[in-house]
Amino acid sequence: MTLLDTLQSEVDGVLGIEWQLRDANVIPEAEEIAPANGAFKIEATFLYADLADLMMLMEKCSWETTAKIIRAYLQISVRLILADGGTARSAGSHSVMGIFNGETPNTSAVNCARKIDWMVEKVLNPKARTAFRSIRNNKLSIRHCVGIDTGDAWAVRSGAGNHKDLTWIGRAPEFAAQLSGIGKYPYSVYTSRACFTRLADNARETGEKNIWFEKKIKLGEETHTVYRTNGMLQP
Repeated sequence: MTLLDTLQSEVDGVLGIEWQLRDANVIPEAEEIAPANGAFKIEATFLYADLADLMMLMEKCSWETTAKIIRAYLQISVRLILADGGTARSAGSHSVMGIFNGETPNTSAVNCARKIDWMVEKVLNPKARTAFRSIRNNKLSIRHCVGIDTGDAWAVRSGAGNHKDLTWIGRAPEFAAQLSGIGKYPYSVYTSRACFTRLADNARETGEKNIWFEKKIKLGEETHTVYRTNGMLQP
């Protein structure tokens, strides 16, 4: 059998899958889902944290400096996701996804995002300027954005051979990822209307001041009402 024959056979096999769907109350691990046709459905809040302006960083800094900044950002994000009760999943070379469920997933996710923003602005940026001449000389600032949405999602195994992880399908994880790409400093945290309407007061306000601002955005052919904030939260 040629490689082309193998690829065609595998495509036919995938397209003919009949999913064995189960509901989940907790976020599943990849090993809990049957690799051939297993699928889980879960209601959860998805946080997507993404480091921005990497091309500029790579053009002005060495690969060593860029790698250190990416690693620091991912470690900040993962630590805070776990500390706020979420589950962290890799979402790319410079991004991470947090999945929150339980009693207050939206408030937990939003407060986590605000803490990530505080760490980037108050800790990572000044420490990077001190540590790296290329950051100082080029007057670079580390930018990022966190997008959040809530709703149903489906998890299936994907990949080939021993290289299989979970793929999340649904509006909430996809919309959170889309929101993480629209940040414009100083607004680095964006949430959907569905998530915003479920927030506790301590995630909406600082004292008596509302820290969120409504914004209309167009993604694809649809216009969405989202909310953004620069109201950071110290961990």
